[in-house]
Amino acid sequence: MKFGSFLFLTLLSTSTVMSQNTKHMEPSNVTNKEKDNFQYLADQFADLKIMRYKVDGFESLSLNQKALVYYLAEASLAGKDIVYDQNYKHNLLVVRSLEQIYKNYKGDRTTKEFSEFTVYLKRVWFSSGIHHHNSTEKFLPSFSKEYFSQLVKNSPNLKLPLIKGESVDNFIARITPIMFDANLDGKRIELDADKDLITNSAVNFYEGLTQKEVEDFYAKQKIENDPRPISYGLNSKLIKENGKVVEKTWKLNGMYGQSIEQIVYWLKKANTVAESETQKQAINKLIEYYTTGSLKAWDEFNVLWVKDTESLVDFTNGFIEVYGDPMGMKATYEAIVNFKDVEATKRTIIISDNAQWFENNSPVNTSFKKKTVKGVSAKVITVAMLGGDCYPTTPIGINLPNANWIRKEYGSKSVTIDNIVYSYDKASEASGMLEEFAYNEEEIKLVKEHGSLAGNLTTDMHECLGHGSGQLNPGVTAESLKNYHSTIEESRADLFALYYLMDNKMIDLGLIPSLDVAKAEYCAYLRNGLLTQLTRIELGKNIEQAHMRDRQLISKWVLEKGAKNKVVEIVEKNGKHYVVVNDYAALRVLFGQLLAEIQRITSEGDYDAAKAMVETYGVKVDPKIHKEIKERYAKLNLAPYGGFINPKYTLVEKDGKVIDVTVEYPEDFVKQNMEYSEKYSFLPVVN
Repeated sequence: MKFGSFLFLTLLSTSTVMSQNTKHMEPSNVTNKEKDNFQYLADQFADLKIMRYKVDGFESLSLNQKALVYYLAEASLAGKDIVYDQNYKHNLLVVRSLEQIYKNYKGDRTTKEFSEFTVYLKRVWFSSGIHHHNSTEKFLPSFSKEYFSQLVKNSPNLKLPLIKGESVDNFIARITPIMFDANLDGKRIELDADKDLITNSAVNFYEGLTQKEVEDFYAKQKIENDPRPISYGLNSKLIKENGKVVEKTWKLNGMYGQSIEQIVYWLKKANTVAESETQKQAINKLIEYYTTGSLKAWDEFNVLWVKDTESLVDFTNGFIEVYGDPMGMKATYEAIVNFKDVEATKRTIIISDNAQWFENNSPVNTSFKKKTVKGVSAKVITVAMLGGDCYPTTPIGINLPNANWIRKEYGSKSVTIDNIVYSYDKASEASGMLEEFAYNEEEIKLVKEHGSLAGNLTTDMHECLGHGSGQLNPGVTAESLKNYHSTIEESRADLFALYYLMDNKMIDLGLIPSLDVAKAEYCAYLRNGLLTQLTRIELGKNIEQAHMRDRQLISKWVLEKGAKNKVVEIVEKNGKHYVVVNDYAALRVLFGQLLAEIQRITSEGDYDAAKAMVETYGVKVDPKIHKEIKERYAKLNLAPYGGFINPKYTLVEKDGKVIDVTVEYPEDFVKQNMEYSEKYSFLPVVN
């Protein structure tokens, strides 16, 4: 599986550069004045900020295209409950109880305790559960157990999810440890290879099983050297019933069937206004997949979806990414609706048109290169709706499908999400991050002049070519690297982009004016990988998230390998530490050497080498540097993580016919989630 299908922004950004090294280019259809009048930042609490994004160009779509966006948006939101339940089996119990309290509480809402209750509820919405979306550790309420009991008992008309015959006091006794006990299911995803990844993870993909039992179950199913393997286990929960391992498939009339029924309903509506015959066939195949649960149908859908390159409106919907599974097999529900930014897409077309050149000239071993690169399509998009695991926090780049054999035979789609990156940028203006962590004025100037273009191209290259490059040896699958696959795959895509950004070919293609663009990116990437991303980690903790491990892995590896010649240094100035790049050309050579090794690990499925690479460079944090960075960052009063409020679409009908679709931009994160709860809560508390 090409795990790096989604590229996430780190939010350690300034108005001039994004830490995941992604930055918007100004959309051609909206003026600066129009954008500047829009309120991008909506809320900030805990370590989170909530933003809004504009769907520029929506009004210019045809009526059918607007209706297609609306129907696909409804299909996206219909799966809301699924990701909560996938993340943890008690999440729906908790979130519905909290929502009922928020709706019905008759006590004093102006107290500090009620404010802390509201923040906790917002954090649950943000993470689709009670485990932090990034660290995956359980976050605890900052109010007391006694106050929670008071909230329940002072909320008349409360519709609690009670077990039959359960009293309110017994309910409180049941739910309290789930919320307040840090040791009860304290980690959603365990990635420590020395532990049982299944029994130590709270994620709701497995029940009553050990890691060995899971591995044995799927080992018996897999066909050795299958040239077109299905994604085993992608859309199911594995449980043990009466001593027997049973797979509960997520499908219509199966597990999560109530939500899937609604998804299918809206997909059928969408098919009435599909833009092309290929898109219509793809949606029909997706409906078949949801109806039957067949992973063969899922592959067939992805082939059709890849072939549909002409439709302006596009979408992702399904059980797609395996970030949430410590075994790297089972996928969370996610959905995005979007349409193409035609003008901004011109740069990605240049990149995709030259995909074979980049593959041929890659520094990796020839045997690991694709002889023929097929079907690489790339575009810049405007996102119109976020759903499931992409709401409220969202990727900024996408490369799908994940099945290697489909990518090899049919190609892939790569996108850069322009309006999301722009919103991050506008919400982060004048943050002071660059000035605080850049080494000198020369570096600041370099990033301000070239950071925007550098970030865009890094995202484009990462998604379009990085994930699409290389090939696996026969018999090797994404699961070969197990819990290290995600980090290795993200590293591979990042390195591909970093290596080529400083190639003169980029100038020859007219993509960059000079190699200063690459220099700006190199500075930003290493500054983030070695220093600023540590603001997101609690003191004393290691790095858990795959993208963050990837960035530190790359940065620490080149720091170590280039130490003798001082290619990159961490220097101290006025009691503060900074990253300094002394030799950009030598740094590029190091990026190429690491890319060659990461591709070898990927192609050969070398688990031991992957483990050594990730554990040596990607996990451990220097406690002194960590403490310093956290203190410097705290003075800026920023939130290291961000998510979004979705737009709201409304059908305008006359005489039973749709005559328009309007869009508005809500400003209240709480109000939106309460409305979503009323409209899209289709699943029972226990599934």
